[in-house]
Amino acid sequence: MSIGEEESSPTTLRREPLGQDQIKHLEFLQAVIARLANNSFLVKSWALTLTGALLAFAAANASRPMAVTALTSLVAFWFLDGYFLQQERSFRKLYDEVRRAGSTVEPFSMNPGPYAGGGGWRRAAFSPTLSLFYGGLSLAHLTVLIAVLFG
Repeated sequence: MSIGEEESSPTTLRREPLGQDQIKHLEFLQAVIARLANNSFLVKSWALTLTGALLAFAAANASRPMAVTALTSLVAFWFLDGYFLQQERSFRKLYDEVRRAGSTVEPFSMNPGPYAGGGGWRRAAFSPTLSLFYGGLSLAHLTVLIAVLFG
């Protein structure tokens, strides 16, 4: 093989270059995905801060209503975070479809509905990462709630 010749092998993939519209569409989708990931991070930080403060107040004052409020807000944050994760997964699937050569996705479509996949937000909410984060916080909350109720 001489200089300048490409080696052709079965593992070499040849693709048509993406068009400008397709690249711009991918940029829009990536911006949405980044925003959803940021929202998920913010929900986790708010959940940790707010429910932690409510829990500390409930434990210090032996306040049953405050302990229940802390647990309720934690569950609300958990489900909201699950929703953001489910939406992010759907947009990632849409992104994956748009990037393919010969994609049938309408140009600049931002509808992730057909790519939602199985399980929905409940499956996302009980994913291993969210279950570990919110499950651990829930155990702490339940411990304080039991201590307040029976202590």
